This record gives sequence, C-alpha cells and structure tokens, in this order.
Amino acid sequence: MENKMKITVLDGYTLNPGDNPWDEVAALGDFTVYETTPHDKIIERAQDAEIVLTNKTPLSAETLDSLDTLRFISVLATGYNVIDIEAAQDKGVLVANVPVYGTDSVAQFVFALLLELCHQVGHHSRAVREGKWSSSDHFCFWDSPLIELKGKTMGIVGFGRIGRRTGEIARGFGLKVLAADPFQDNPPSYEFEWREIPEIFEQSDIVSLHCPQTKDNTGMVNEKLLASMKPSAFFINTSRGGLVNEDDLAQALKDGVIAGAACDVVSTEPILPNNPLLNAPNIIITPHIAWAALEARKRLMQTTADNIRGFLDNNPVNIVS
Repeated sequence: MENKMKITVLDGYTLNPGDNPWDEVAALGDFTVYETTPHDKIIERAQDAEIVLTNKTPLSAETLDSLDTLRFISVLATGYNVIDIEAAQDKGVLVANVPVYGTDSVAQFVFALLLELCHQVGHHSRAVREGKWSSSDHFCFWDSPLIELKGKTMGIVGFGRIGRRTGEIARGFGLKVLAADPFQDNPPSYEFEWREIPEIFEQSDIVSLHCPQTKDNTGMVNEKLLASMKPSAFFINTSRGGLVNEDDLAQALKDGVIAGAACDVVSTEPILPNNPLLNAPNIIITPHIAWAALEARKRLMQTTADNIRGFLDNNPVNIVS
C-alpha cells in the first residue's frame, strides 16, 4: 500500500469553524488539522509533514530551516506574506496560494461598510428601540447625515480582481471610479480613470484599499495622505491593516480631517486593546470578516484541494515561490 504524504493544517478554524468540512483535502493524505497553533508549537506540529497548510500562522526562515521533511506549503488565503518566500525557495519548498475565492464576498462587504457610513442603519435601528422615534414630533427621525452615493467619486487603490469588482459595483451605484495600480493591463470594460495614489486621495469622496502589503507601502496611509482628502470623505480598508498608520487615522478622525472610516483589518489581529482606532470617532471596525462568507470559504477549500492534488501529480498550480 502506497504511503500517503502527511498533511498538517496549522490554523484551520477560520476556514472551517464547523460548516465547511475538510473531507476533500483530508482524502489526499495523512491529515491532521489544528484550529490554531501558537508560535512555540509550530515546529513541533509541522515537524514530520511534507505538506503544510497555513492561513496566518507564520513560517519564518528559522522555522522553515527546522522542517526537514517539508516539500509544499499551501496558504489558505491570497496573501502569502506570512511565508518567508526566499527561504522556502532556498530550501526547495514550493508555495501556493488561493488567488481567487473572495472577490465577490469582499467587494460586497465594502459596500456593506460604505452604506453603513452613509446611512448609519445600525445606529438608527437602535435609536428606534430606545424610543427616539416614538417620542419624535415628526413622522420620520434621523440624527446623523444621510448620504446619497450617485454622482460621487470612489477611488480604488489596488485594481486587481477585488478592486475591479468593487469598481463594477460602484458604477452600479452611479459612482465615478478612479483607480491606482502599477499593473494596468487588460482594463475592465466599464468606465473608470487611472490616477496616481495621491490624486486618488485628493479627488475621491470614498477611498477603498485593495492592494497587497509590501515593505514599500507599509504605513502608506499616513497623516499627509489623509490631510489631502476632502473633509466629507470616507476611508475604507478591507485589504491589510499594516497599510495604515493607525495613530494618524485615529487622529484624523478625532480632528474631523475626514468624515468617517471603516476597517475590516488592523495592524495586529485580533485587535489589541490599546489600538488607537478603538477610541476614534466615526469609525466602523469589523473583525476581518469580509472574506469569510461560506460561499467564499467553500471556494477556498476547493482550490486548496486542487493545489495539493496538483503538487501530488507533479503539476503544481497557483505557485507563488
């Protein structure tokens, strides 16, 4: 009987908290899944695995150097900055990701955040339950601005799959779309205009981030860039928390430099109790859930199985290393 490769999942809970079975992946090898893995347990748990799956558990050069049997890493996400890619290459370990799974889920979530900023639906629902409408002299009640999107401008920083889908939805709302991206091949068919990042922040009523985090753009959303925005503008980040200088964003909100913000991601996750955004006004903070619709997680599971199957068949797919 042929020996099956050992497959270890270091942090499987977010992909399958109970509603998205591992069956297809588990059938491909000697399978072990851990809901989470603390840093001091990574080497111990991955020690004998030929295939390791990780979402946010980091595999540093030092860690990789200790994993002698490792041959393949499949990241349970699109972003793969948790892997030291250069070290993996030096070790001859292939690394794959899941490039397409959350496009529609994330783009939809951007507008969930934006519409909440525009209408404060949750706030007004609570106000009704608190009796503020009942005690009003008028047949309708609101105590925050209500904002219509049509005719306004949305700037999208990072115009890949998710950014382009976000732009497509924006056009459906009647928004003008501006986009910034170093790669401008095969533009979408709907109407939009290219801009540089400073122009995006200066000219847009809504700025939405959809770019990967790199060494060059970490903390790029800073005091200077925020100060260039319209005082009525909204800032949305469903990309990576490290793109934002959170002290600067919190101060901009406190000073009324911009009208509001919504962040599904922060620099350290789970969010730390001393994160300055927690005490900032006019901000929505959600717990990194834009990607997590069940439909998206099912696609992620299917592609992960395809990645492993391709590696086992000597025909690897979605390779990033």
